Amino acid sequence: MKVLLLSRYPRLGASSRLRSYQYLPGLAENGIEVTVSPLFSEAYLEDFYASGSKRPAALLSAYWGRMRQLFKAGEFDLLWLEKELFPWMPAWVEQLLKRLGIRLLVDYDDAIFHRYDQSGSALVRTLLGSKIDRVMASATLVTAGNDYLAKRAEAAGAPRVMQLPTVLDVARYQPKAVSEHSPFTVGWIGSPTTAGYLDLLREPLASVAQKHPVRLMVVGAQIEPIDGLPVVCVDWSEAQEAELIRQFDVGVMPLADQLWEKGKCGYKLIQYMASALPVIASPIGVNREIVEHGVDGYLAEDAAAWESALMRLIESAPLRQEMGRIGRSKVEQHYSLSVMTARLVSAIRQSAMER
Repeated sequence: MKVLLLSRYPRLGASSRLRSYQYLPGLAENGIEVTVSPLFSEAYLEDFYASGSKRPAALLSAYWGRMRQLFKAGEFDLLWLEKELFPWMPAWVEQLLKRLGIRLLVDYDDAIFHRYDQSGSALVRTLLGSKIDRVMASATLVTAGNDYLAKRAEAAGAPRVMQLPTVLDVARYQPKAVSEHSPFTVGWIGSPTTAGYLDLLREPLASVAQKHPVRLMVVGAQIEPIDGLPVVCVDWSEAQEAELIRQFDVGVMPLADQLWEKGKCGYKLIQYMASALPVIASPIGVNREIVEHGVDGYLAEDAAAWESALMRLIESAPLRQEMGRIGRSKVEQHYSLSVMTARLVSAIRQSAMER
């Protein structure tokens, strides 16, 4: 079986790396040959992270390269698409592929539809507000990282929808041995585009730091200093991320309570839990499903709740150890790559056979 993977990014892009690339060895073992064709290059993504801007010439080159790849669509049993073919353009090509009988598996790990239907531009809302719904309806199968995304696909008229959480290779993450030491390390991993959520923790972290020796370790981004709190910012690398997380004592995932955040898939929580760390998260979207409050972590809805959760974990190593043990077991059972690969293989085979 031959599949054309139309990913958004190369391996540097977390969504593409986690939602498709990590499955490729398992798919190959099951006789599924995948040709990878990312929309954007590694150089484009590095430039975007560094400058925060998207260069028109690079965008045009990326779009032309994708269009050329689509001329080969008939050579494959299935097209596996990440989100959409051409950002900020109507869904005409996806709809055309459906009319031509090209089978399309489309994957979503965030609420990209809100980029259009909640845009501040009336023109964007008018022209593209229902774009992603049309893409979903054109798919043979939509895979969704959480229930919020799955329900949107169902409402859009997708013929088949399957929830596929963002998972990891558990073997890459070794459980952290809990010990009493100083300072206590509050850890976060992410990218420059999501580091702004850490502003929600400035007040509770500063307050906790007045009572205990605490530091904040940020992997994958740079942030402004926090009064009275040592902040260590470390560059992310795929090879080092698991070892860096093992330096944390607790993993955190603050989020704003807005529509976009309801589509997030909670991957950093799964990484923390795989490392046998307790977690603290905002009770937004899938975080409520991943974290069992008071069992493997805490859900903190405001600054006072964040401070209380941090204090409990700082003051009890046995509590951290027990929560970490339960979290690791949850990941092994429900969020492991080996478990989800079998589901994806079955979904791809079924989608490729549908007419």
